[in-house]
Amino acid sequence: MKYAAHHFDPPLSPGRLVRRYKRFFADVVLDDGREVVAHCGNTGRMQGLLEVDSRVWVKHHDDPKRKLKWSWQIASEGDTRVGINTQLPNALVAEAVQLGQIPELRDYGSIRREVRYGTGSRIDLLLEGHPDDPRPCYVEVKNVTLVDGDVARFPDAVTSRGLKHLGELTTVVASGARAVMCYLIQRADAESFEPADAIDPAYATGLRDAAKNGVEAIAWACEVSAESIAVVRPVPVNLTLPA
Repeated sequence: MKYAAHHFDPPLSPGRLVRRYKRFFADVVLDDGREVVAHCGNTGRMQGLLEVDSRVWVKHHDDPKRKLKWSWQIASEGDTRVGINTQLPNALVAEAVQLGQIPELRDYGSIRREVRYGTGSRIDLLLEGHPDDPRPCYVEVKNVTLVDGDVARFPDAVTSRGLKHLGELTTVVASGARAVMCYLIQRADAESFEPADAIDPAYATGLRDAAKNGVEAIAWACEVSAESIAVVRPVPVNLTLPA
């Protein structure tokens, strides 16, 4: 099977993290000794990924209009590479749908991105035209970087926006459509997915309530390298309450 993947061309440049600051900036020392400032496109807490001297991989940009010529694409936790670019998951999941890689989302004739719905929201993917199911399917994609043991968790910080999306999807199901939460884990070491109760109990409760009301939840893990990030395998979702 062909996997959905984002390819880095040329491959990313390796280095070590000095610090991340003001949410959007990271100082990096490349392996060739150069010190660069890279744009950090992930504004979350990035728990476990900000250790000084940890391995990172950055991309060089030739665009003369860019203020920063480098962007931080991959972090690491121990020996595990972790994709941190929050712009990639939507495109990766859209490609996986087009390839028929995700069983729950196969056979739709139409896929649209960033479609307005609900109360001022945009759905990441809207799937329509299934030969056996006339319902439109609303797919919300979330980027996951936090893994505790072998359990991927979302979110890594309190997210009122994410909670709102769960409410919007629940309303969509009540109207007669399908709704799917897709958690894309940009790392390869997760064996299951659970909501992060200890970080955002309101979101965890919201996800369980949404599931009880028909919102489906799926999770997929990625293989991450300096050459590419590929969607490679499904991960079971566990929504049982923690003991």
